[in-house]
Order: sequence, then C-alpha cells, then structure tokens
Amino acid sequence: MNILRRPVVTEKMTAQSEKLGRYGFIVDVSANKLQIKSAVEKMYSVTVEDVRTMRYSGKRKSRSTKSGVIAGRKNNFKKAIVQLKKGETIDFYSSI
Repeated sequence: MNILRRPVVTEKMTAQSEKLGRYGFIVDVSANKLQIKSAVEKMYSVTVEDVRTMRYSGKRKSRSTKSGVIAGRKNNFKKAIVQLKKGETIDFYSSI
C-alpha cells in the first residue's frame, strides 16, 4: 500500500514550510498517523515530530455539454500536515 500519494505544493504550504517546517501531503484515506510518520521518515530521511490529519469529502460537480448535463462527484481524500524537527527540510524539486 502506497501511503503518500503526492505532496501539497501551494503558496500557503510553501510559506509554512519555510517559516515553521511543516509540509503537506495527500495520503491514503485508510492511513493512520503512525504509518504516515514512518512513510515520510523513510522516503525523505528526516525526523518527524508531529502529524496532523484532515479528511475531506468529495464535492458534487456538474457541467453542461451538448448532450445535456453531466453530474458526478470528486473523490474523498485525506491530507496530512507533517511537522519536522527544527533545522530539517524536504526538497520536493530535487528529483525533477
């Protein structure tokens, strides 16, 4: 099971990572805080002090097309904010 789906790279998360050492990840919905902590430590070789998690429900979406209105919904997802030990950083752009 792949616990870390993708990092959250937004203006708000970039500001928090620079100022407070917090990084955001979209994670597997069934993952708990201990699994998230060990996955981040293993993947990025850092020390995690704290993990905060949030669950988001998928929103309903609809659009008008030639053949009529198509209705659907987005997927549910879980977001984790990871606090690293002071002085440690994660560089998401090093592998590009």
